Amino acid sequence: MSSSLISRSHHIDFDSVFRFDDAGIVQMFESLVTTGLMEFMGCPAIFHESALIEFFANGSVRDGMVVSTIGGIAVEISESVFAETFGLPTEGLTDLSEVPRNLLSDGQSFFSASEKEVSTSCLKKEIKMQYRLLSDILAKSLFVKAGSFDAVTRDRFLLMTAITFDVKVNWRNLLFGVLKEMVTPDSRQAKGYAIQICVL
Repeated sequence: MSSSLISRSHHIDFDSVFRFDDAGIVQMFESLVTTGLMEFMGCPAIFHESALIEFFANGSVRDGMVVSTIGGIAVEISESVFAETFGLPTEGLTDLSEVPRNLLSDGQSFFSASEKEVSTSCLKKEIKMQYRLLSDILAKSLFVKAGSFDAVTRDRFLLMTAITFDVKVNWRNLLFGVLKEMVTPDSRQAKGYAIQICVL
């Protein structure tokens, strides 16, 4: 389990990505910074494998908090501590379906690798390279999905649109919700956030 936790943890070295020669990719990473995700995705890469395994083995949600024990010591992570630790925005959309339709339409043209608009659920090969990368970052780093990433789901497309067109998103609510799913028994949510949990 520990190796899968670590392989699902992605750290972005923002200093190095801003030195890329590809202006489109640099702009995409600048959009991630603007959304308030830099501290979450670029926090120091620290791993404590045995503690992570124990955290998930003993984890659950109680009174809206993620709770666990590590080495016999109780660990409680509230949504506010989670947000404060990573400087996550607390205002904005919590329901992705509220992304403005006009921006979705703009995204269908803007993300497309051709002259033809893409669907809000499309194959990754249909969109520009920097948005393929953004789709992967959202799937693997933020929502910790396992499996194939050949397609861009509607939810991912909505988030890509929000990030690209500077729509405010309540990342505290969305990402803490993912963390709660990770520790919920029998959840199908893949385990992840190894770097972030070690920071907490």
